Amino acid sequence: MSIKKILILPGDGIGVEVADQAIRVIDHLNSKNNLNIEYEKELVGGASYDVNGEPLTPAVLEKAKEADAILLGAVGGSKWDDVERNKRPEAGLLGLRKELELFANLRPAIVFDALLSASSLKEEIVKGLDIVIVRELTGGVYFGQPRGIEEYEPGKQKAVDTQIYFDYEIDRIARVAFDLARKRNNKVTSVEKANVMETGVLWRQVVKKTHESFSDVTLENMLADNCAMQLVRNPKQFDVLVTDNLFGDLLSDCAAMLTGSLGMLPSASLGAEKNGKRNGLFEPVHGSAPDIAGQNKANPIATILSFAMMLRYNLDQQELAQNLEDVIQNVLNDGFRTADLYSADSQTLVSCSKMGDLIIERL
Repeated sequence: MSIKKILILPGDGIGVEVADQAIRVIDHLNSKNNLNIEYEKELVGGASYDVNGEPLTPAVLEKAKEADAILLGAVGGSKWDDVERNKRPEAGLLGLRKELELFANLRPAIVFDALLSASSLKEEIVKGLDIVIVRELTGGVYFGQPRGIEEYEPGKQKAVDTQIYFDYEIDRIARVAFDLARKRNNKVTSVEKANVMETGVLWRQVVKKTHESFSDVTLENMLADNCAMQLVRNPKQFDVLVTDNLFGDLLSDCAAMLTGSLGMLPSASLGAEKNGKRNGLFEPVHGSAPDIAGQNKANPIATILSFAMMLRYNLDQQELAQNLEDVIQNVLNDGFRTADLYSADSQTLVSCSKMGDLIIERL
């Protein structure tokens, strides 16, 4: 493989610890498989704000644009709650998504057989679960203008957020979902609130039109509140779900807990392919968990699985990605658990770094 350059942004809290384990995996694969990955670490989020006064500096953004892919740990924490909104840690992540035009967020929710008991739902409901939520990432209410809090009369305030979608934004995310479904079980569920929101009406119209180019894929429409209920009632009815930024944020976290732990779930944020290159940012779904930061308790699996997604989607290493995923499955089958998953005497409780050791030993 030709040399690939990736940018590693550990971020805040446990992001540093889980990113360290992913780096160890990269080093091992570089040595064993001649993977030819060159990486550089930089600051983002609260860590960047503390040093630079900005959650994302222009220099780091430029490095992100030049990289073949980006691996991010986690950003955020109560330490920065009083920082103005555009300088909070999360603004660094939003800036990366916007500037790199990462419009498609892929969040798998897969239940490993070894972790069936960790789910809050009955085993028969989640056994064999394998779904993907495709979330539109650069439009909608998180980016719409106008927004803000203002005084409408002395001593009284109102808040405004704007949900806005353009037809091309809906079309391109729908195409990602239909393409993905063709590689899976050929079914897409489009989720919106067409009954009460104009953006939902347009969403349904555009997805229906886009579907004409993917007539071999089954399309169903579902209201977002019903979808939330169905995810906990009968999640295996779904294959690929496609939805907007806000609903995708909510539903993907709901789907995450079907698996038993946020510490297990990777994600990929992808842009359009241009001149043979596709921008991609890969990160665990979990947050920075400042309450356990620095204690070597975090689960690094979601970050390592995010690296596996990088291998698959951006580095053209599908076989190696599958091998890494199989190794993680084997470690879990052998009963090893970090604290977020540990629940039985028959299991072996391990630290963040020990989980990294176990995965590397089997690669």
